[in-house]
Amino acid sequence: MSGAVKVKVAPLYVDLPTVAALVSLSEASIQNLVREDAFPKSRLLSGRRVGWLLREVNEWAEARPYSSLPPPPNTGAKKSNVVSAANCQLLKVGR
Repeated sequence: MSGAVKVKVAPLYVDLPTVAALVSLSEASIQNLVREDAFPKSRLLSGRRVGWLLREVNEWAEARPYSSLPPPPNTGAKKSNVVSAANCQLLKVGR
């Protein structure tokens, strides 16, 4: 071993699919929000490459208001493990 110290570094920039996954929105929703000036703008990284500054995305997410929507009701019903006839046909065809 050379005695080098390994350091984990968080990414500074993230691409569109990663931004969408981070904030649980579609890529199209991110693009629409950017056009409406409601989401941080991407940064030019090279001639044809853009990325979002992760710090700005995190700040945007933290600034979102709390939801007044209640969580969906939990009926307490157990989910059945019944396989439908259509699924059986798909299983047979796939073999």
